Amino acid sequence: MTMTTTTEPAPAGSDVELQIGGMTCASCANRIEKKLNKLDGVTASVNYATEKARVTVPEGLDPADLIAEVEKTGYTAALPAPPVNADADGDDVSTGESAEETELRTLRQRLIGAAVLAVPVIAMAMVPALQFDYWGFASLVLAAPVVVWAGWPFHRAALMNLRHGAATMDTLISVGTTAALTWSIVALFFGTAGEPGMAHPFELTISRSDGLANIYLEVAAGVITFVLLGRYFEKRSKRRAGAALRALLELGAKEVAILREGREHRVPIEELSVGDEFVVRPGEKIATDGVITSGTSAIDASMLTGESVPVEVAEGEPVTGATVNAGGRLVVRATRVGSDTQLAQMAQLVEDAQSGKAEIQRLADRVSGVFVPIAIAIAVAALGAWIGAGFPLAAGFTAAVAVLIIACPCALGLATPTALLVGTGRGAQMGVLIKGPEVLESTRRISTIVLDKTGTVTTGKMTLIDAVPAAGVERAELLRLAGALEDASEHPIAQAIAKGATVEVGDLPTPESFDNVEGLGVQGIVDGHAVLVGREAMLADWSQHLDDHLRGAKQTAEAQGKTAVAVGWDGAARGILVVADEIKPSSARAVGQLKDLGLVPVLLTGDNQTVAEQVAAEIGIKQVIAEVLPKDKVDVVARLQREGKTVAMVGDGVNDAPALAQADLGLAMGTGTDVAIEAADITLVRGDLRAAADAIRLSRRTLRTIKTNLFWAFAYNTAAIPLAAFGLLNPMLAGAAMAFSSVFVVTNSLRLRTFKSGAGESTTALAEQQPAPAVATAA
Repeated sequence: MTMTTTTEPAPAGSDVELQIGGMTCASCANRIEKKLNKLDGVTASVNYATEKARVTVPEGLDPADLIAEVEKTGYTAALPAPPVNADADGDDVSTGESAEETELRTLRQRLIGAAVLAVPVIAMAMVPALQFDYWGFASLVLAAPVVVWAGWPFHRAALMNLRHGAATMDTLISVGTTAALTWSIVALFFGTAGEPGMAHPFELTISRSDGLANIYLEVAAGVITFVLLGRYFEKRSKRRAGAALRALLELGAKEVAILREGREHRVPIEELSVGDEFVVRPGEKIATDGVITSGTSAIDASMLTGESVPVEVAEGEPVTGATVNAGGRLVVRATRVGSDTQLAQMAQLVEDAQSGKAEIQRLADRVSGVFVPIAIAIAVAALGAWIGAGFPLAAGFTAAVAVLIIACPCALGLATPTALLVGTGRGAQMGVLIKGPEVLESTRRISTIVLDKTGTVTTGKMTLIDAVPAAGVERAELLRLAGALEDASEHPIAQAIAKGATVEVGDLPTPESFDNVEGLGVQGIVDGHAVLVGREAMLADWSQHLDDHLRGAKQTAEAQGKTAVAVGWDGAARGILVVADEIKPSSARAVGQLKDLGLVPVLLTGDNQTVAEQVAAEIGIKQVIAEVLPKDKVDVVARLQREGKTVAMVGDGVNDAPALAQADLGLAMGTGTDVAIEAADITLVRGDLRAAADAIRLSRRTLRTIKTNLFWAFAYNTAAIPLAAFGLLNPMLAGAAMAFSSVFVVTNSLRLRTFKSGAGESTTALAEQQPAPAVATAA
């Protein structure tokens, strides 16, 4: 491959990604990896499924040196291609097909050609009635192009491997089919196989016979065809396995309407810069991450978060690129573009996870590295044993070819990476981002899950959850007057009251006067009433005392860890407003799902014990660790680990980051801070705790799929090689079985695409269950 991309020396410790071409099995990936790792200061990981190498390089190393090193091993390498060009309408104007598509097309052509030619060869060999005079020579004419042309990729790879003193599955296929073709030519021209009237029946096993009376053209043509068929399905399946990541990358908008001097200009998304303002009309995708500078709307973020209910947004609120504007016209100021956006970071997380290697995959790589030489040794030993036992050379040869063919470790090389590809891709679609393959192995051992309270179990926002009017006072009037006064304050509790009041009674009047009494509350004139909202002590200063009914409501709220705000006007106490950090509607179900997974949930919070126990009781958690300072959260996780527990931690704040890093498995809520997300192993894009249960279930199922794949690959080869060596397996059937073992592994991995979220009812059902309109405001 000729490299046209200009390269620059890399900074120390930076990662370089290479697109690798020409790999045909896990052994190829293993050899490239070893070759790159021999370079000073280089750490490389080559993934056969994604056909990429992730290389950490020392300062000053030119990526061209890495490419040259890969090419020395006989494979191709290239830096990732730049983004495709788009015209003003956002349409792709590149005309060429991708390398992956070219490879798939070429493979399909070889497969069709091989199948057309091989079918009559196999038919003649299997059906004696079709074996006319000189049928063997007709078979040779048909089979030779299959072995030489259709099988050329295997022969080329085998020759390349031979130059480097290595052997891969291609070596097995090439040696086996070439030997079968050569033997058949010898038997036809120098033996009795080409004589008129010579026929031989198709047999599943090997029998004593005159060696030069048999031809194996059906084996050579059949094996090439079946292996090509298996490889074609494998290549297509790998494309499907990576479809989730491609779909994620394609979610983003292709063009944007930028505002310049008050006028809209539609330009390709690449021309958008941080600070630019752009217009998003109803039904359009938001071009990039930004902050709304004008307009209100509802945003459908389901493609990123899995949430089915649109989120209401207004001026000053952040929005995420690739989400859809479901409501009114918005003007957004771009805050992040290109690779800095949430969508790009999600895609990078998924790709990093797919490119990494779990410990279980390293085992498979090591096995496949030694498996091929052992298979060749067994084939030679089988040949020698058959001849030594007095059987004809043909019988020994057939057994050896069957061993070579059945031993191909395709399934072994695909077992882990295909499951990882599909599992992490499916997770991304559900809003669960798994950072690396080693995370999967952590989920298997988890016994305890620590849940941070604020922002994880609860919404993290103060919400008006109740209004208790005094005798003779209308609830709507209480909310209207108190909400109007609190609307003028920036305090979180005041804003919660104002928002809740707006939802329940509609537009609020504007106060005629307003005064903030520091530490106590607010006072002012609303609709001619002198209104006080704040602590009980503030009302008492104005001789407005709570009656027994209101005092009881206040004490009940405070006993439950909630905040009670007193309201009075015109010389008397008129009601109590109850505000709290509301528990997310899904938290109780999430805790139940975590228990079903065999985990012990623990609630961790800095709040007082009473509040913590009240929250824990509502969601079904028995173990509570309360009144913990932010810096001590990491010590709590460490203590649980010292007690012999394997700990998962779910959090969302900056103060959770050390604990997330300390835990055996860290899960960060995607609604939380960047620091927490960076420290975690799994990011839950949805702000729904049920996503934690989904993440653990998906990880465990992916790991189970990997183990099933590896068991199949190991057991298959272990059982089939002795059958072939003892002459109980026809080489052509061995080729078909070997090819379809790979197809089985990939198909088994693709079953992960059907994985369903445990949040079955979704947020639509939750919305119907919410008790009061005020609650919905903080959802």
